[in-house]
Amino acid sequence: MVQVKVYGLADKLNPIKSELSNIIHTCLIEIIKVAPEKRFQRFFPLEPENFYYPNDRSDNYLVIEIIMFEGRSMETKKELIRKLIKDIYETFGISVNDIEITLFETPKSHWGIRGTTGDELNLNYKIEV
Repeated sequence: MVQVKVYGLADKLNPIKSELSNIIHTCLIEIIKVAPEKRFQRFFPLEPENFYYPNDRSDNYLVIEIIMFEGRSMETKKELIRKLIKDIYETFGISVNDIEITLFETPKSHWGIRGTTGDELNLNYKIEV
């Protein structure tokens, strides 16, 4: 299970939202082997008065949070972060200084999905990659 949240300034995030969604989902499929039909993403386009960031970031600043079941290897998680940064930079020209990605891992038992807990689900993809 993977849930994605993306934050950015509305006037910068909205025009790229669809393509950014595809980039994120493709990376999740390729690197951590998420099933293609399992796209769970939320975008939070913010007005400037609701999005504060340091002076060394530009108006293109993106915050991407990926919440997922624990179990992926350290190398897999690093590969995911590197690939996302690379693909976002190459596609949109957003500086790597303006791309922040945080992975949050939780035990399967801490998720409530389809009327049960995640540890009781029969998943059609592997977590241990």
